[in-house]
Parts: sequence; C-alpha cells; structure tokens
Amino acid sequence: MRSLRTQVRPLVRLGPAENDHRHACRVAAGLFVPGLALLVAGRPDLIIYAVFGSFAGMYGRAESDRLRIVHQAQAGAVLVSGVGAGVLLASAHAAPWVLVATEVGCASAWSLLSDRLGLRPAGPFFGIFALGATATVPAGRVAPWAAVSICAATVLFCLLVSCASALRSRERSGRREVERGPGALVHAARYAVAVSAAGAGGLLLGVEHANWAMASAAVPLAAIGIRHRTAPGIHGVVHRGIHRVLGTFAGLAVTAALLLPQLPDTALAVIVVALLFPTELFMARHYGLALGFFTPLIMLMTALAAPAEPLALLRDRAIDTLIGVAAGIAAAIVIRRRAAADLRRR
Repeated sequence: MRSLRTQVRPLVRLGPAENDHRHACRVAAGLFVPGLALLVAGRPDLIIYAVFGSFAGMYGRAESDRLRIVHQAQAGAVLVSGVGAGVLLASAHAAPWVLVATEVGCASAWSLLSDRLGLRPAGPFFGIFALGATATVPAGRVAPWAAVSICAATVLFCLLVSCASALRSRERSGRREVERGPGALVHAARYAVAVSAAGAGGLLLGVEHANWAMASAAVPLAAIGIRHRTAPGIHGVVHRGIHRVLGTFAGLAVTAALLLPQLPDTALAVIVVALLFPTELFMARHYGLALGFFTPLIMLMTALAAPAEPLALLRDRAIDTLIGVAAGIAAAIVIRRRAAADLRRR
C-alpha cells in the first residue's frame, strides 16, 4: 500500500508556485495582440498560426532575462520552420506517409538542436506539433507566406514582450546545462523511433489526425533528464505519459462542452486566447492539470482552421493520444535496454 501511495503521489501533487503568474502573463500577452489583430481582420480561422508563434514565449521560464530572450528567439526559429514546413506540405497535398517521414526527421534534428542549445522546455515537441498541425490545414485557406508571416510576427511580438519585461528587472545572466555526444544521439534516436511508430500506428488505424499521435509520442521522452540520456529511469517517463493521457481526456471533456453548442468562430477564438494563461500558469506545477486547458485550446484552434464533425475530432484526439503515449514509453524502454547493454559491453 505504501508503495502504491509513493507511485500515485507524484501524479496528483501540485508543485510549488514560483512566480508562475508572471511567466504566464508574458506568454498570454504574446498571443493577445496578434489574436486581437486576426479578430479585427475577420480571420479567426488563422489563429492557429499565431498560437504556434506564441509558444516561443513558453521557453526560458526559470532563466535569466538575457538567456530567456536568446532561447525564445532560437525556439521561435524552430516554430517558424515547423509552420513553414507544414504549410508547404499542405499546399503540395503531400501524402500522409510524407508527413510522417518529415516529422521523424525533424524530431531527431530538433532533439539534437534542443539539447545543443539547452532549450527548456526540452525536446522537439512544439516544433513537430506545429509542423503536423499546420500540414493538416486545408490548402488554399491562406497563402503559405501569409501563414508563416503570422507565426513569425507573433514570435517577434513575444520577444518584444520579453524585452519589455527585462527592462523592469536586473537579473544576472545564467547558463544552461547542455548535452553533446552519445547521450544526445541516443535521445534523438528515441524520438525517431517513437514518432515513426506513432505515425505508422495512426495511419494503420486510419485516424484522420495522426499528427497528434506523433506529437504525443514526444511528450513522455521529454521527462528524461540530460544526465540520464543513455540509461534513463522509466518512472518519470511513465508518469509524464499518464499525465498526458489523463490531462488530455479531461481537456476533451471541456472541449466537448465548448464545441458541441456550436459557438460563433469569434467566440471560439477568444476562448483560445484566454486558455493560454491557465495553461502556462500550471505547466511547471502539474502537467496533467495544464493539459486540461491546453487540450481545448488546441482542439478549438484546429476546429477553426479545419472544421470537422466535433465527435469525430474528439474521438481522433483520444485515440491518437493513447497511440502516441504508448509509442513514447515503449521507445524509452527499448532503447534504454539497448543503450545499457552497449555500456556493459564497453
């Protein structure tokens, strides 16, 4: 019984508050103005591109002002690249297997880049999420250059918000621990295996949004710390996966309450902007709770960009989440064993 409590406690414990509201305000402000501009222009359907640009503001939560701005600029470049690749695939009407192959390659490359630069949040999740989500937006809704411009402009606005925040404080610059060498390569291989397995599983099951499965596959692997890349513990990976599943399912219940009444597009876009603040407020304290806000944010912006039958959308997200989390945990277990065996042979 004590062992069970020990395992369950990390799943329900809310981490300590450390000025999370300040960081959440910066992130929310980074989306508010671009989102408002799109609403004024009468294009709430394009808010998906602004949302992905605003994710640049999520980086560097606990870092000094200078380092946070540098890392947000670097992460912003990844996000713009992801959106750029996604809209090009959409405009080319690329086959689903092309999307899977592209995401696998980008997951590995962006994992290595994230480790090299010391980005936090770690891993390629946001980059491949931006790529996959924008690749599934119907071609012709917006010119590719316009979609990329919306994302890039939002990234720049997020950097402006961070610079303005930095003027009000005098924090010393800090350094992040970075990963180079075999550990980073092993971890990049995990992402490649997990994303490819999740993408293949989604395609085989005929799920419309296999990109969600591939993004979910990256989530458990982000729990592997830098010092444990070659032979990680599995508890953190499993806990992150459980948070992903439970948080997503709770968020889907919220999504159903918002989508089924068929609210006007403008109202849905306003809700998307509003949900970013609580998402980031709880992201570091309890990942599962944060997903209760993040999931409806993602689902609503997806419904605006590519309208679909709500129940089918909810079903696909649930199935894809299970596929992706299973693939991520399996990749961590399998490659952990192989890496440990290689170390013993040395």
